[in-house]
Amino acid sequence: MSRIAATFARLRAERRLAVIAYLTVGYPRPDATPSLVEAAARSGADAIELGIPFSDPLADGRTIQATSQVALKGGMTVARALEAARAARATTDVPLLFMTYLNPILAFGLERFCRAASDAGIDGLIVPDLPPTESADLRRAADATKLDLVFFVAPTSSEVGIEAACRAATGFVYGIAVTGVTGARAHLDEGVLPLIASVRRHTTLPVVVGFGISKPEHLAALEGLADGVIVASALLDAIARSPQDPATQVSRFLRELRSAPAR
Repeated sequence: MSRIAATFARLRAERRLAVIAYLTVGYPRPDATPSLVEAAARSGADAIELGIPFSDPLADGRTIQATSQVALKGGMTVARALEAARAARATTDVPLLFMTYLNPILAFGLERFCRAASDAGIDGLIVPDLPPTESADLRRAADATKLDLVFFVAPTSSEVGIEAACRAATGFVYGIAVTGVTGARAHLDEGVLPLIASVRRHTTLPVVVGFGISKPEHLAALEGLADGVIVASALLDAIARSPQDPATQVSRFLRELRSAPAR
């Protein structure tokens, strides 16, 4: 059983929602990522999504774009992100996933990237600009190196599109909670609950909700409906408020997020 599957199986038995923390590799400093992964895992994160900075992040909102620019200016590359992942793996046993766009993977080489990611201790890949219908090459490379490959569905997805994403995905299915790019939101989109129900009709994989998750109330609203949440922009915003001590910010934010009130 993969590390991702084992984690969701354990949390399902505990009737607990998974919290996946997103960190931009190399933000706020080039050497910060391993310590932030450790802080996140110790403070309630059940898995970590490591975003490899990219100059044209189509799915990312203002916060993640800004952190990516900081990381790129600091010299972050795909090769250095792999090094950071390897160092982070030494600090924790929780699942680690790379979030990156297709161009950096192609530039590095599909097979080479998947091999290097697996060797570094990465458990899965999230590639937001890769449609399931065009994923065969990456699917083969990921399967060969035992990497899960996660696909997106959104409130605007057709039933055919949802079925295709569910059929192609391993690890979990990523449900987008809002229409648009990433960014913390005050309220969840009312379309997310029908989306979860639609995904359930097509797969037994866990359903994880992201984009806009920022409050304990969001976790409470999804408890018993989704299998997990991804928190990204709100966590990065917390780091930005005190970049000189990012580990403390990560720990404080995740502990407060975990204090979700009962439904």
